[in-house]
Amino acid sequence: MNEIQQQRHGSIDENSDTEPVYAVETDGLVKHFGETKAVDGVDLVVPAGGIYGLLGPNGAGKTTIIHLLATLLQPDGGTARVFGHDVTEAGDDVRSRVSLTGQFVSVDEDLTGHENLVLLAKLLGYSRTGAKERSTDLLEAFGLTDAGDRQVKTYSGGMRRRLDIAASIVVTPELLFLDEPTTGLDPRNRNQVWEIIRALVDNGTTVLLTTQYLEEADQLADRIAVIDEGRIIAEGTPAELKASVGSGVLNIRVRTAEQRAEAERLLGATLDTSVERGSDPLSRSARVSNAEHAVRAFTKLSQSDVEIADFALGQPSLDEVFLELTDRPTDAESDRGVTQ
Repeated sequence: MNEIQQQRHGSIDENSDTEPVYAVETDGLVKHFGETKAVDGVDLVVPAGGIYGLLGPNGAGKTTIIHLLATLLQPDGGTARVFGHDVTEAGDDVRSRVSLTGQFVSVDEDLTGHENLVLLAKLLGYSRTGAKERSTDLLEAFGLTDAGDRQVKTYSGGMRRRLDIAASIVVTPELLFLDEPTTGLDPRNRNQVWEIIRALVDNGTTVLLTTQYLEEADQLADRIAVIDEGRIIAEGTPAELKASVGSGVLNIRVRTAEQRAEAERLLGATLDTSVERGSDPLSRSARVSNAEHAVRAFTKLSQSDVEIADFALGQPSLDEVFLELTDRPTDAESDRGVTQ
């Protein structure tokens, strides 16, 4: 552990006998942009440790909340504290504890990956030798050693995002804000970023993650606040949010494309609900209030000419939770062509 990290960890240890504080606390937080109320009375409590997700569509207020907590914006009302420090009155204390990775890569594309990290390390107080050592360690940890001497402009999108996160933890923060860190990445690169985020938390950093991707929130977050039009409309663990919908989902897969229409008609009539089409063209799903209704629907299908290749009864996904809460899909799901 280098001198800077020892100082950072020391600032935590010296308060170990006091009552623990939350990573983030907001009370009635408000931010206006002209006539638009981007953040409208947000009450938020984020425990230290773990990953807390802010889930919502574009324009919901997620990024504005992050910028208020990171002291990049000043609130127009309410209060916000980071590890007990008010973001307005104690900005320096807040900034010494946090780091932010925004939606767009912020490293210099004309420098190499190694040069970017060395430059940041020197600016943050490392010696010349210490900066080089820190850069080497981070490049190795993020799987970028072979690309370290290449200009960032030659990196793929996933490599740039990994370097950007590495730059955010040159000095390990107590709280890391990740604002839609995997937007535009393919599934492989997204999974790599997820593993990096989990490793950061295992090493003691609290992560506040904003995302439009329902799957990402489900995979990563210990707790989730669902935000829409500047307000928190639901909060809890992924399991609690799914249970709040109060129903399960019956998923079926027919054997042939010709049977889809009849299966859809029978499901809708038996369950008296809408039937959704999934990414698999042979699959259909419908909400059920209890297992008896699912058995009734499956029996009806079995008595018809519809051949069922596969079926399952499970919890609703976060997609369905969001749709239930907001009566509309997230923009990210709509952009990917997911039928709600």
